[in-house]
Amino acid sequence: MKKIRKGFILPSAALAMKSKQVKYYMDSDKVPEPGDMVYGVVSRIGQHSSIENVSGRIHMIHHGTQGIFVFGNRYAPDYYEGLVPEKISPEVDLLARSGIVGIVRTKSSLVKDPTRVRILGYVCDQNGAVLNTRPYSLIRPKRVEKKTPRSRLILVCGTSMNSGKSMAAAACCWALTSQGYSVKASKVTGTASLKDILHMNDAGASVYTDFTHFGYPSTYLLPEKEVIKIFNSLDLKYANNPKNYWIVEFADGIIQRETAMLLHSSDVTSRLHRLIFCAADAFGAIGGLRILKERFGLVPDAISGVCSSSPLHVRELSEFSSVPVFNSAEPDAKALADILIPYRKSLNRVLKVAV
Repeated sequence: MKKIRKGFILPSAALAMKSKQVKYYMDSDKVPEPGDMVYGVVSRIGQHSSIENVSGRIHMIHHGTQGIFVFGNRYAPDYYEGLVPEKISPEVDLLARSGIVGIVRTKSSLVKDPTRVRILGYVCDQNGAVLNTRPYSLIRPKRVEKKTPRSRLILVCGTSMNSGKSMAAAACCWALTSQGYSVKASKVTGTASLKDILHMNDAGASVYTDFTHFGYPSTYLLPEKEVIKIFNSLDLKYANNPKNYWIVEFADGIIQRETAMLLHSSDVTSRLHRLIFCAADAFGAIGGLRILKERFGLVPDAISGVCSSSPLHVRELSEFSSVPVFNSAEPDAKALADILIPYRKSLNRVLKVAV
């Protein structure tokens, strides 16, 4: 074993870890697993030229920058699909600014080749055991059963990444807190990144959490049981007060693997108070409404996202849907609160779906 010199970047993909736990590294031919931590050096700058640390600070990186990285899978249509390699290799790809590394499987032609990281060794404890983020959960619910009534769940989902989900979730936080309600916010699926939940905190959410608090660098390719457990654990921890609101975002699109799992789960649909659907344009919203209804038996209470900032998109959408639209870029807090709080009659969102 060798000592890791002080001054390293502890990335947000390792949110559940403390810097004092990171002391040693060693060579090993261990097969990588999601959550395994490695000590490495940037060998080539590509798409990502910065790393987000566990506090949300963005560090600029350069050729030769040393830091801690975490093996994980990534699903990002606008960037990369990346996987944990089947065996350890001298160099890996930086899959996300949060410090997740793996091997790029596919990439968007609109982005650069990935930044490369040369692995110096696995991060280990004083006994030589490789450190993995997953056993170090920061969230341990005291309850094991959900008691009713519960906090009202407002779920935000969308057509794909960059459809405006986080912007809409933040708008919901702002609308409710401006009316005096207590709001807690969570992102259940996706790739480690503090940006989205920090935006919800900026908009008034008193508690902001995501899957990285459980030690997961990402949720892509997790077993369905674990994905549902993340949702239920967050529910048990933060949604027990019926006077509060719980704003939840699902990453990527409604046909993405983990999001679809959750939308098919009665653990989720039975908890819905309001469903917000986001799209980048009117046509995406129209198609998304159809998929929501036909595949999941769901009708949203409102539409938002990138399309909501364009009067022309809203006009096009109005020809095909009567679901209300709210502008998440410039939210009207009172009008949005009228959609979210109980005195507005809820749409019959859960339909029967033929199996």
